Amino acid sequence: MDALLLRLLAASLRGQARCPLSAAMLTVGQFAATGIEAVAVWALFHRFGTVQGWQLAEVAVFYGLANIMFAIADALGRGFDVLGSELLRSGQFDRLLLRPRTLTLQLMGHDLRISRLGRLLQGGLVLLWAGAQGVFMWDAATLAVALFAVVGGAALFLGILVLQGTLAFWTVESLEVANVLTYGGVQAAQYPLAIYERWFRRLLSFGVPLAAVAYYPALFILQRPDPLGAPAWLGAVSPLAGLAFLALSLAAWRVGVRHYASTGS
Repeated sequence: MDALLLRLLAASLRGQARCPLSAAMLTVGQFAATGIEAVAVWALFHRFGTVQGWQLAEVAVFYGLANIMFAIADALGRGFDVLGSELLRSGQFDRLLLRPRTLTLQLMGHDLRISRLGRLLQGGLVLLWAGAQGVFMWDAATLAVALFAVVGGAALFLGILVLQGTLAFWTVESLEVANVLTYGGVQAAQYPLAIYERWFRRLLSFGVPLAAVAYYPALFILQRPDPLGAPAWLGAVSPLAGLAFLALSLAAWRVGVRHYASTGS
């Protein structure tokens, strides 16, 4: 990791630390807001018991992994998220172009929000709770696959944010459509792929490979056979798809930068 990124992230954290009460309230607020989603999942299983044979503790593994992945990507991808609405419209992006450093690193260190810890902690607690229910064991293989899944999933969601930023070079309006893939993707990844319709399963597998970073690794962690027939070893390697998605997104980003027309600032 470039030393510049570490310095930018540290500067962002120091700035927020000047108002510790505000940072703490935002973190608690996000923890509570995302916690409502966990309550909704609990209410679903409290009412029906199981969903197509899946228990609450098993689904909690999907839920915990998905939220940890997105929390990390959301913290690192803030610069791409606000590229159109803040940096391009104001001309601040031109200043980034003048600096002798990679644009990607500058945007990743643009604004590391402490409040993202709320979702991260909430997802981690749900995952720990699932482990306490005995649906999986924290052995070396499980821990390795869980960490690999988080890395691949964070890369996937960061790639979506990079694509959102790339789109801003052509239009800074209506970029909320990216929320379908970010927040909507988190919602979809919180449940087993097998419960969805076939066309949606294909979308989550081959369009945006959420299944590769969440569903198959979770099956490996749970040591549960895939109802759709995928081999058990797939979950140990499938998070590579998230890294590949990020690489493709960065390639598209470079194309967008080459087509950028300065604001003249």
